[in-house]
Amino acid sequence: MGAELLGPERAEADDVVLSWEGEEVVAVRLPQLSESLDHILAAMERRHGMPLAALDRKAKQEVVRVLEARGAFSVRHGVETVAGALGVSRFTVYNYLNRETALNREKAAQDG
Repeated sequence: MGAELLGPERAEADDVVLSWEGEEVVAVRLPQLSESLDHILAAMERRHGMPLAALDRKAKQEVVRVLEARGAFSVRHGVETVAGALGVSRFTVYNYLNRETALNREKAAQDG
C-alpha cells in the first residue's frame, strides 16, 4: 500500500508507532488515501494481467465492487480516478455502484 518505515524518533503525529515489549521500535507512515487508491489500481492491473480499461464489462463491475469494499469511493475524486483507470465515464461507475447496491438489497430480501 506504499507505507514507509521510519525510526520511531522520526515519527510525526499521523504516523503509527509500533512497540515491542514496551519499547518503540518502528514508525509506520501511511500514504495518503489517494496514493493508496493508485496502489490498489496498479495491483488490480497486475492481478488481471492487463490494463483495467481492457477488461470486459463484467470484470469492470467486479473491480468496482472490490474497490467499493476497500473504501475507494470515500477518497476525494475516487470515482473520477477509477473511471479513468477503467476507461469509462463517472456515470458508468455510478451505475456499477448502484447495480451492486440493488443486488445486495435483493439478496438481503431473499435471505430475510
